[in-house]
Amino acid sequence: MSKQEKTAKAPAEKQAKPDKFAGKFEFLEHTADIYVRAYGERMWDAYENAALAMFETMTNTDKVAPEIEFDFEVEAEDQYALLYNWLETLLVKAETEGMLFSKFTVEHWQETPSGFKFEAKVWGEKFDAKKHLQKVAVKAITYHLMMVIKEQEKVVLEFILDI
Repeated sequence: MSKQEKTAKAPAEKQAKPDKFAGKFEFLEHTADIYVRAYGERMWDAYENAALAMFETMTNTDKVAPEIEFDFEVEAEDQYALLYNWLETLLVKAETEGMLFSKFTVEHWQETPSGFKFEAKVWGEKFDAKKHLQKVAVKAITYHLMMVIKEQEKVVLEFILDI
């Protein structure tokens, strides 16, 4: 093999490994906080991925076993408030009960005369410092730069996590 052939093959050998969260969410550039863009085929898929992104900000969710199940009902007058209430509900539950979550299922999505409502099941386990890497503590969810975008083939949610 000539020297030229070796150099031509080098970039192929150094291909980046696939992102396990591709198509679910990504972190965007922001100066001080965590800026998230979550995706889904349907609105409820995007809400599930938004929750996953928030907990991935805090820890490696692959290490969080879905041992304990919680049921939630979330409602709000519009989809911005619904996204805020969803993430805030999860954050408060995690903080008050020392939990981390890794699996989210949004069910019974409804548009009502007074707004939006859904039920959700969430699974996780108690925080264990020996098992769970502490990345960044999320202090709050904000409305700043929040967007709910319905495209033809997908839904995009953007929001800021205050750290």
